[in-house]
Amino acid sequence: MAFKKKIIITLSRFFNWYFDFYTGGKRRPVFFKVAETCKELKIIEENIKLVETELKQILRDEETIPSYHDIDSLQYVISAIKSPEKKWKTFMLYMMGDFSETALVQCSHTCKLLKQIPSLYQSFFSILEPKKEIPIHKGLYRGYIRYHLALETPQKNAPVFRIKDMEYTWRKGESILFDDSWEHEVVNKADERRIVLIIDIYRPMPYLPDKINHLVTKYLIKRFYANKVLKKLMH
Repeated sequence: MAFKKKIIITLSRFFNWYFDFYTGGKRRPVFFKVAETCKELKIIEENIKLVETELKQILRDEETIPSYHDIDSLQYVISAIKSPEKKWKTFMLYMMGDFSETALVQCSHTCKLLKQIPSLYQSFFSILEPKKEIPIHKGLYRGYIRYHLALETPQKNAPVFRIKDMEYTWRKGESILFDDSWEHEVVNKADERRIVLIIDIYRPMPYLPDKINHLVTKYLIKRFYANKVLKKLMH
């Protein structure tokens, strides 16, 4: 696994270097406007009640929802080490071309909504237990940007999301779209859980780097990373 991780990191750095000719590099934006960047994401917001209904259904068996690092070992450092007595759980919906079989059954309406997003890259429910914190880190790959739709947020001592030199506090029903490859963390002192729907979309780029991004995702990242995560979910 250590060898594979090194390969993934090395390849990510190479393609990030290439993509940065089009992203703005060190001057690339932190946040994006949802309506201008991917108007299809608004479909999710317009149908938030459907999403919330299916979320409530899967939360009935919350104890069966795995921690992030249990389904994706690459996330061990950010999921398992800080405040280890608490859990960061994830219910995977979609990964780079395939829906989770469990999601298709338990979250059929949410999956139908996701299918209407042509630039869909990855999606999952992110569940932070009370006082669970996420340490400073940054996404390895610059080929996508990340959307959060807040579904359940603490009323007191709301968790703080810091990205680069900015801070954001989730509010139920509100969304943000940001560049996950910037350094970020979550400081969480709340006594209630925080749940967001995460949707990653392909980063908007000109024709050639966009095509390369799709090929890298399909033939490298999906094959050596996403397929293994989806397979683990089946057991």
